[in-house]
Amino acid sequence: MSLSLRAAVPERGVDVRVDVPAGRTLAVLGPNGAGKSTLLAAAAGLLRPHDARVVLDGRELTVVDGGRTRTWVPPHARGVGLLAQEARLFPHLSVLDNVAFGPRSAGVPRARARAVAHEWLARVGLDGLDARKPAALSGGQAQRAAIARALAADPRLVLLDEPFAALDVGATPALRHTLSEVLAGRTAVLVTHDVLDALLLADDVAVIEAGRVVEHGPTRDVLNRPRSAFAARIAGLNMVGGTWDGTGVRVGEGLRVQGVCDEPLTAGAPAVAVFRPAAVSVHTAPVTGSPRNTFLADITVVEPHGDLVRVRAGDLAADITPASATELRLVPGAGVRLVVKAAEVTIYSVVRGQHEHPQP
Repeated sequence: MSLSLRAAVPERGVDVRVDVPAGRTLAVLGPNGAGKSTLLAAAAGLLRPHDARVVLDGRELTVVDGGRTRTWVPPHARGVGLLAQEARLFPHLSVLDNVAFGPRSAGVPRARARAVAHEWLARVGLDGLDARKPAALSGGQAQRAAIARALAADPRLVLLDEPFAALDVGATPALRHTLSEVLAGRTAVLVTHDVLDALLLADDVAVIEAGRVVEHGPTRDVLNRPRSAFAARIAGLNMVGGTWDGTGVRVGEGLRVQGVCDEPLTAGAPAVAVFRPAAVSVHTAPVTGSPRNTFLADITVVEPHGDLVRVRAGDLAADITPASATELRLVPGAGVRLVVKAAEVTIYSVVRGQHEHPQP
């Protein structure tokens, strides 16, 4: 079941388009307020945009033109399953009856609906808990039951709105594994803030910033070669944007960044230089030889980062050893030089429109 969605909500500053091929999962990433939940609401029929067209496997679910509704399928008739941050199970029903609710609502006989519910409870690891009420479940168990309830209705499209946000950290890995199994071969849209969700659950990624899709492509392509500041940040990379001047990225204020470029670039075109924090060295004194990729900034944060120490200065981050941090006496407010070798920097173009969907 393929999904094609475009929605414009001027009062929210949202104007987006995404396409999800049949059987693939799309992760939607972006900062708070970017428009991610608006996209899900438009797909589920919980929001009537000013302009929109939502098509699921060739069937028009929403067509709105300038506020005038031409086609509108109500939420319950869309064949869409929505899994929210919280389980929201019916408190008066048993776990089994919660899961059987979807098939029963679709007209499936009671015995068959309960059999389907048993099957799904087994798939999500809750067999044996069917008689319990939601209040007797842990957070992880309740979310598993919510997954089973959403999928027992055999939705044509699955929408997930940060499904792990309300869970304890310890419950997330197992539930993520469960979702990876049950979403296989299904068409789904997953809104998340966690890069691991995208890496482990999604085939493709769309990045939304300020109500627009700024990146869209296969998950590893977007996260390994980010072309937006948000994608670079969640991928744990440094990114410096500017224009290509023939031999490097000119950032401004006389700063140029050199690196490795494996694609043709046009002089004056927008370009980004991306590099890992672990490739950055930190200095408190001038560096011999005056390396070209040197950034002057004041430290804002010094914090543990696994076995290393992460130093944030300006918009960049460097990962150094605790011994180096101690020797340099790094503290917030201190001025430093961040240096990265050209061989550690990847440069590529950012061509407007090439890596984002056309807007309606």
